[in-house]
Amino acid sequence: MSGPTKEPESTAVDPRRWRMLGLLAIAQFMLILDVTVVAIALPHIGTDLGLERDTLTWVVSAYTLMFGGLMLLGGRAADLFGSRKVVLAGLLVFTAASLATGLANSAELLIGGRIAQGIGAAMLSPAALSVVTKTFDGDERNKALGIWSAIGGGGSAIGVLLGGVLTAGPGWQWVFYVNVPIGVVVFAILLKTLPVDRPAESQGRLDVPGAILVTAGTGTAIYALINAGDRGWLSAATLATLAGAVVLYAVFAWLQTVVRSPLMNLRILTRRPVAAGTFLILVATALMIAVFFLGSFYLQHYKGYGALLTGLLFLPVAVLTIIGAQVAGQVIGKVGARPVAMIGLTIAALGIAVPAIWEGAAMVVIGTSFGAGGIGAAFVAASTTTFAQIDYTEAGLASGILSTFHEFGAALGVAIVSSIAAASLAGTVTTGFSRGFTFAAVTAAVAAVLALVVVPVAKPSTGAAHAAH
Repeated sequence: MSGPTKEPESTAVDPRRWRMLGLLAIAQFMLILDVTVVAIALPHIGTDLGLERDTLTWVVSAYTLMFGGLMLLGGRAADLFGSRKVVLAGLLVFTAASLATGLANSAELLIGGRIAQGIGAAMLSPAALSVVTKTFDGDERNKALGIWSAIGGGGSAIGVLLGGVLTAGPGWQWVFYVNVPIGVVVFAILLKTLPVDRPAESQGRLDVPGAILVTAGTGTAIYALINAGDRGWLSAATLATLAGAVVLYAVFAWLQTVVRSPLMNLRILTRRPVAAGTFLILVATALMIAVFFLGSFYLQHYKGYGALLTGLLFLPVAVLTIIGAQVAGQVIGKVGARPVAMIGLTIAALGIAVPAIWEGAAMVVIGTSFGAGGIGAAFVAASTTTFAQIDYTEAGLASGILSTFHEFGAALGVAIVSSIAAASLAGTVTTGFSRGFTFAAVTAAVAAVLALVVVPVAKPSTGAAHAAH
């Protein structure tokens, strides 16, 4: 751990660090936003381009599959080639792809654009998180990760509002065009602001076969989860697809033991902080997306509210996610991740239980908003736990793992609740909604108890060297 003294020099006291965090957070905000902002525009896209329902599903899935599948590769590339290069390349790809998607006049071009957006996002997201974890230390890192988590949680809810405003106003194309000016400005400033970081391994090579295998495995697993709601969890198609994902992961794991420069050291997953952090991010994201999915379906389809009103009703969810993450970022250095995770998940369980027990739009908004505060805190506990014992040279890989499980959580959350609430999503009964919320509340409560077991007790702050500054 006594390593070269250069590292704190380049990372700990960068005067531009908070501005840099702000810019990277804006870039990450665009990526998160792009999952939900499109969901509201789908009916208009379908009408304009004459697309069938299954094709429309791919407008969302193509992005999440690429984003989730290529995340480990993006994180590893950041370690090998330097985070700065990968952040800038990812932002450039994402911005250009957003323009192409907005200009699309056919299903092929639209889905091709979404695939390219996903590739850019998978490069940008883990590399940007890697910059954050390497730039900040000690209590400052907790606060920075609090801001990062707030952006992730709040972005999903704000996406609904923005999707409603843009679709009802200038048209669905602006859901994609809006990324272009923001991407260009952020790129220009980051070009001057981002420090040149040295690659972690000068002689390392990117493990392309490993990258293809893990991307195929993750993509196959997410694809199975996305379609499980329609096909049935125990259908031959779902089980075969999940089995295929397991086989691809097994081959990937074997390959990592024999190649000279593996994509990831599999032992990283056996470290308790990393295992606990991935568990927390999986649960927190699954809860956030599940509640969000149920709530927006309830308000739009059952209550008949428009996209814009639904978006406005989701604003408290965004605000409370941000507040929960901010509070957690401030206190986690003092009390440790375990109590933050437990309290956060307990608050989530209590909040989500409200629409499970009482019916009505007000109960859905109040309950999910209260629960979102707890979920925001759980996001921070997830990231601070994961990076607790991560070396400078592994920051990109750890970011890639965390981001991959984030996408898994999103796919899992939607897949499970869309199956449980199927009757309500298709018809006019509310029993499916209450069952879906009940399942989410019970999951949060069980996860709160498990956090007591899996999340390690915080040791005294190792950021003492940084605190001396």
